[in-house]
Amino acid sequence: QVQLVESGGGLVQPGGSLRLSCAASGFTFGPYAMSWYRQVPGKERELVATITSVSGTTIYADSAKGRFTISRDNAKKLMFLQMDNLQSEDTAVYYCSVLIGRHFWGQGTQVTVSS
Repeated sequence: QVQLVESGGGLVQPGGSLRLSCAASGFTFGPYAMSWYRQVPGKERELVATITSVSGTTIYADSAKGRFTISRDNAKKLMFLQMDNLQSEDTAVYYCSVLIGRHFWGQGTQVTVSS
């Protein structure tokens, strides 16, 4: 079964940093693009960043550009999201996702940015 497990969330002050990790299993990790999404209660889940498989091309939402860095380690079946200069509007549950016919999601990890 496809399984994605996020970790690394927590509470940080504005301007702080966190690194999220996503551990994948149940599928051949390398050929698939991977993404990070986030969701605030009452709002739709939104795409934060995507990283492709063959070239490692990265795509960022405007809100993430210049502050977040997505990366992956195909050998270890891991994906990361380095988040710098976090702001209150970044507070959300962050989800790891892979599209294999449909989106598969992890359980999410909470990121709270507050002073």
